[in-house]
Amino acid sequence: MNKVAVLVAGSWGTALASVLADNGREVLLWSRNEEQVKEINEEHRNRRFLNDVELSPLITATSSLQQAVEDADAILMVVPSSGMREVASRIKPFVKKDTLLIHATKGFETGTLNSMSEVISDELPQINPKRIVVLSGPSHAEEVILKCPTTVVVAAGELEAAEAAQDLLINSYFRVYTNPDVNGLEVGGALKNIIALGAGLTDGLGFGDNAKAALLTRGLAEIARLGTAMGANPLTFAGLAGIGDLVATCTSKHSRNWRAGFKLGQGAALDDVLKDMGMVVEGVKTTKAAYELSRRYEVTMPITDELYQVLFEGKSPKLAAQDLMGRVRTHEIEEVASISSPKWQG
Repeated sequence: MNKVAVLVAGSWGTALASVLADNGREVLLWSRNEEQVKEINEEHRNRRFLNDVELSPLITATSSLQQAVEDADAILMVVPSSGMREVASRIKPFVKKDTLLIHATKGFETGTLNSMSEVISDELPQINPKRIVVLSGPSHAEEVILKCPTTVVVAAGELEAAEAAQDLLINSYFRVYTNPDVNGLEVGGALKNIIALGAGLTDGLGFGDNAKAALLTRGLAEIARLGTAMGANPLTFAGLAGIGDLVATCTSKHSRNWRAGFKLGQGAALDDVLKDMGMVVEGVKTTKAAYELSRRYEVTMPITDELYQVLFEGKSPKLAAQDLMGRVRTHEIEEVASISSPKWQG
């Protein structure tokens, strides 16, 4: 594969474009912003998202979707969840049925509650749904662009497609595993952002490491409960797309979801937080989607419920924490043993 299109030129899209360029690929990186396109092409920088890191000359930016995807051997979609359907619809006339399609977006579509793979499949019917590849795992763009050792996982309904994505991306600092569990990667990648918001919130409240450790542990249980109810393999959540991504996102200064939660915990209003961030905070919309999915699948998700009330119903973070701690007592081992049942309570 020689030509690879990457949509869009945010931090993660640019970092993945850099991985591809290091692998000798010709990369077309799409952006709506003409000034950003000019900066990438003339200065080999994307300062808004990745400071002053120099980009490979093999990366060419364009504001034309047609130019980016036409005749591409592979397309890597790193579009915010809210824009995935629009972008997928716009590239439909230019995508060949045998194009390798990979997405690295962690979220659900609000309203439909569809996964990103389902959204792409809806808009690109010429692509076999089993050949749409999901990429997930603990992978901060700020570290990948500096070639820090990173390990991720890809999943598809057909092993050949996952292995093609693996071959396209793997190199000495970016290790790629395969996994057949598409649902698990979609759920784990999306819901860890909710728990990262909660982790930031507990830090903002000054609750310490004990509270954060509990939040991560119980948060992983919620992710696994909903994922299993949606058809995922519970073992996936013990891997890179589960606990691996959860730890990285909940404990790192690079995590925009953690930073947003931290500001909320310190008393900032949600609208002000999102405005100040200047980048998409996927965990906010994912909290709403997961709240609705938990009702659809009849799964108890107390952390998600409390964060939903903080984000959308004006509940104070401190009261939400108190209500979580004051829930009716239960038995941890019984919960773990019952994780394969979608209706178990925890």
